Amino acid sequence: MRPWRALTWAGSAGAVALTAHSLLNARALRVPRLDPPPVAGRVSVLVPVRDEEDTVQECLTSLLDQVELPDYEVVVVDDASGDRTADVVEAVAAADERVRLVRSDGPPAGWLGKTHACHVLAEHATGEVLVFVDADVVLAPHAVSAAVDLLRGTGFDLVCPYPRQLALTWGERLVQPLLQWSWLTTLPLRRAEVSSRPSLAAANGQFLVVDAATYRRAGGHAAIRGEVLDDLALLRAVKAVGGRGGVADGTALATCRMYEGWDEVRAGYAKSLWSAFGSRPAAVAVGAGLALTYLVPPVAALGGSPVGALGYLAGVVGRYAAAERTGGRSVPDAFAHPASIAVLLGLLADSWRRKGRGELRWKGRTL
Repeated sequence: MRPWRALTWAGSAGAVALTAHSLLNARALRVPRLDPPPVAGRVSVLVPVRDEEDTVQECLTSLLDQVELPDYEVVVVDDASGDRTADVVEAVAAADERVRLVRSDGPPAGWLGKTHACHVLAEHATGEVLVFVDADVVLAPHAVSAAVDLLRGTGFDLVCPYPRQLALTWGERLVQPLLQWSWLTTLPLRRAEVSSRPSLAAANGQFLVVDAATYRRAGGHAAIRGEVLDDLALLRAVKAVGGRGGVADGTALATCRMYEGWDEVRAGYAKSLWSAFGSRPAAVAVGAGLALTYLVPPVAALGGSPVGALGYLAGVVGRYAAAERTGGRSVPDAFAHPASIAVLLGLLADSWRRKGRGELRWKGRTL
């Protein structure tokens, strides 16, 4: 029992410390202005799409409703969609000259689909600022101008206003809130903005704003052509050439339902989770740390340990605070935080298993 007590104490102490850190981060998280001034200069809003006929119309409608953008274009690259995505975009482009559709036959050898689509988008962009937006994102009318205002006001080269994540089914509700919770809990946000260390980085390609000159100096998406986590890789490339940036609070700027149901959650995380920590040993170490911090204490609490109960409650408070800060569902979901961590560890193992068997696929393509 003595080793188990030691593990309970260590896990609970870790949970308390990480929750305290997340509360500090919640105060430090940058918030874009809700009444930004008009943007000076040209802005290119860039949308990569593949089989998005159900979502792209709403996305484009929100992009065309942007305010305080005197001069902007919307460029859409259709990445060899097999559905009516291109037809939907063409209809929008025919009615509004700000929209242009570019067709792609798919990525050449050595490229992933999204990195290649983003590369093609950047080649067709004419703006001083590039705004990458995923097709399942819906922007508020002031979103782009607020994001550009934040980029320029902070002197950053890249900023990701993190959209409010919509999670409806049980699988989504267990897993998706961990996206914001993870960097709020573990990453020193203000230090990460200026640090060139690869480990101190957080980004989100759903809504990513980057200075065009810095983007090209960093090599753009051509420099990260084979990276599954392209958003994180792009931020690291920008930092490698002396740039700065990171995440911001995009709760009032954008919404995104990333996956619909458990099957999509599992497939989506399988394609990318293996690459999140750099190597298999690092993934094992992170998984062990998460289990120690967020699974051992609640198990101990079930056995009557007050220390374990403290650790469990610390995890719940951290999850609750992250949800409240980022517009997520806080109650009762926060109380299921240990279940969320257990599911995440299962997804991590599944991702590595699929990678080892060569079974990683996304939208009909082998990765």
